[in-house]
Amino acid sequence: MNLLLPETVSEACHLMSVHPSAVPVAGGTDLFVHWPQRMADHDRTFLDLSGVQDLATHRWTEDELVLGALTTYWDLIQDPRAQTALPLLVHAARQVGAVQIQARGTWAGNIVNASPAADGVAVLMAYDAAVVLQSVEGEEEYPLSEFYTGYKAMRRRPDQLLTGIRIPLKRYDFEMFEKVGSRAAQAITKVGVAVTMRGGRWRIVASSVAPTVRRCPALERLLSEGGQVRGPEDLMAALREDVAPIDDIRSTARYRETVLARLLYFGLKDVCPSIS
Repeated sequence: MNLLLPETVSEACHLMSVHPSAVPVAGGTDLFVHWPQRMADHDRTFLDLSGVQDLATHRWTEDELVLGALTTYWDLIQDPRAQTALPLLVHAARQVGAVQIQARGTWAGNIVNASPAADGVAVLMAYDAAVVLQSVEGEEEYPLSEFYTGYKAMRRRPDQLLTGIRIPLKRYDFEMFEKVGSRAAQAITKVGVAVTMRGGRWRIVASSVAPTVRRCPALERLLSEGGQVRGPEDLMAALREDVAPIDDIRSTARYRETVLARLLYFGLKDVCPSIS
């Protein structure tokens, strides 16, 4: 294994330009869980970001929260301001694996691992987060909702590092995060949904029901424009425009579709005028 150990962001970007096939490593939780079975990875080059202290912090401004690429779930669980200003982040962080995973796993790693079942990505997307990519050529920024191009595919070039996540601070009228798994803790999501509403405008993000974590624009329009919903089945047509669940070892497509519709109907019926 070839290990690169940068100490600054600029050094890390330079190394990525020289070694574009290198795998950036932050918490390592997604990498090492499969390490014994993925022997080919043992011969790859890895860029260990743990020494880049500028990426190890998160900071608040008047308008946003900025997470460095090494910010862990535990960093936000311990931050009293996060619990008040962005409670879904803390709620989701507490459901990502065990405490050991929460202490090492990073929000940025959750994004670039690109799992369609990612809990952190769903709440970040519901909060309108943007990702900051950096290379020797400069910075680029994308809304997280536009970052993924397909299963395990994203807009990050091989020479780019995800160095930050920007989350605007807004007042929401309603927030919700629900995760359904095989058990109450340490379970991969079968169906997940994060919802925010502000001024009658909805943002609904579903996980584990499509090739990527995905916004649900058809359902957002249905609720924002006052379409009448009298039961979970009335959400199905819109959901089928937005998601594409599959059968796999954890669940069936039919189960995922049904559970997502029920989560949304019963979670929103007391706060959404369209739902009766």
